[in-house]
Amino acid sequence: MNQKPAIRVCLLAGALLFCLFGAACSKVNQANFDKVQEGMSVEEVAGILGDPTETSQIDLKIVTGGAAKWEDEKTGRKISVQFLNGKVKFKQFEAETP
Repeated sequence: MNQKPAIRVCLLAGALLFCLFGAACSKVNQANFDKVQEGMSVEEVAGILGDPTETSQIDLKIVTGGAAKWEDEKTGRKISVQFLNGKVKFKQFEAETP
């Protein structure tokens, strides 16, 4: 019995799983960006995207604002979200073009 085709199939399946797993690991993608909606809380956004790589905040007593950025250094993709009084007001998705 020839085992070469079985080995090739196993290697191909392993390579495919590796590619799929690697791409799925990053939460910084278009699908997750689309899930973020205006009016969501900071906690809801973090539930989708995980912990941000950068944050900033300002408190003017009558209004608070903040910004958060999620960046995937491997793919160059970035998601930026601006919050007003703890709710999503604006969002932006950036992807490097080859």
